[in-house]
Amino acid sequence: MLGRKSARLAAAGVAMALALSACGGSDGDSGNAGGSGSGGTLTLGSIVAPPSLAAAESSWANGSPYVQAVYDSLLRQAPDGSVEPWLATEWSYDDARTVLTMTLRDDVTFTDGTPFTADVAAQNVLRFRDGTSAQASKLANVADATAVDDTTLQITLTAPDPGLLTYLAQAGGAQASPASFDAAEAATAPVGSGPYVLDADRTVIGSTYVFTKNPEYWAPDEQHYDELVINVFTTAQTQVNAIQGGQVDATNLIDNQSGPQIEGAGYTIQTVELNWAGLILFDRAGQLNPALGDVRVRQAIAHAIDRDALLEGAAGGLGTVTGQVFREGSDAYDPELDDRYDYDPDAARDLLAEAGYPDGFTLEMPFFDIGLDPAFDLTAQYLSDVGITVEYTTIALADAFTQVLGGSFPATLFYLSEDSTTWQTAQVSIAQGSTFNVFHQPDETVAGLLSTIQTGSEDEAAAAATELNEYVVEQAWFVPYYRAQLGFASGPDTDVVLQSDNAYPLLQNITPAA
Repeated sequence: MLGRKSARLAAAGVAMALALSACGGSDGDSGNAGGSGSGGTLTLGSIVAPPSLAAAESSWANGSPYVQAVYDSLLRQAPDGSVEPWLATEWSYDDARTVLTMTLRDDVTFTDGTPFTADVAAQNVLRFRDGTSAQASKLANVADATAVDDTTLQITLTAPDPGLLTYLAQAGGAQASPASFDAAEAATAPVGSGPYVLDADRTVIGSTYVFTKNPEYWAPDEQHYDELVINVFTTAQTQVNAIQGGQVDATNLIDNQSGPQIEGAGYTIQTVELNWAGLILFDRAGQLNPALGDVRVRQAIAHAIDRDALLEGAAGGLGTVTGQVFREGSDAYDPELDDRYDYDPDAARDLLAEAGYPDGFTLEMPFFDIGLDPAFDLTAQYLSDVGITVEYTTIALADAFTQVLGGSFPATLFYLSEDSTTWQTAQVSIAQGSTFNVFHQPDETVAGLLSTIQTGSEDEAAAAATELNEYVVEQAWFVPYYRAQLGFASGPDTDVVLQSDNAYPLLQNITPAA
């Protein structure tokens, strides 16, 4: 195991190497950053590289531009998160809300010449449900998907799913050509019906992704550029250097504290609070670390953290302190829960002693460079103050999702989304089958409340949402620090409309400046 300081330095070295390779080959002629206008090249920055470009393995959030470049989804979203028609032009549920019938377009063709049909759509839905995407659990309620005829898709659910339409507007609805399903190069040579086609010869997987305009696209008004380039940045300084050098038109920011430098380069920064930063205590049954199986230990960890100091020290005060994983405006949100665990090291020590750990214990966690370096150090310091020794293992950012979601660690410091509804948030991190419930531990209370949210009346669902939040906070499944202020920077030649429920603006809302 590595200590905190050596872990931080090692991770920084790996991230810098990756970031430098991501910027290789950029020049002033490669994109709109070099002065081209509408119809030229849009050069975007991203803080993540996709684990795969195959539709069934795709992600969303920061990974959404890669998906949208190549694939159309069955539906799509407006900037406010509302669902709009796309490949599906109409849809309706039966009275039980367990059968969704969708009418599909009949004029769409994949870039390999294969027609888009309801049978293809059904195969894509089922493949995503059964695939390896971190978001596959969002389609867990899909029992079957079948073609009624060439333009009618029917999706049957095991139970009502309040988030299904949204999921079908994201990665869960992405449509790939069936000829690419089992291709050996599926992860690196995607075949969709979207606005762009991957240029494999100019793409460096993990670093730079180049897409050219699909000349046969069925919705040409949505193709705002002839070419799209996405460069991966893994350190804040490399990102700032690219911005100052005019090598990127728009990018999400690793570190908002670089704002003055970025604005000084003539870029505009828009901000939104979509994610919370803090600890996820995965191992609530004590499988890897028995101490975490005791709720008093988890509550002690929550009391040991000075959230206000962390917001200042790790995020420069750019965000809002919180103690819950549900966003303001959702049915579950309760402002009083933000103060459930005040900073109280003495209370933390007392709880540890009551749980049988008067001398503390050792907590193993991963370290990876996601722009939270000070938070890693401060977390270890606060936990050390109450007797908990943190041992970090450095992992490359490219491997972080695989190892963290694979159950290699009992806990992690992370950014996690606050989705627009209680149901969606629960499907990401709380439900037994959710992605960030990595040990998929059952909980009867949670299951019962989610069932009410899923099938109850509006009032019953709202009451269950509030109760779910109270329960999760009391059980200390998470130790949220603050809602992070996410920044998205765009140059003077690029207009951007942020997405209310996604970390990255959708491609249709990134356009040449008017």
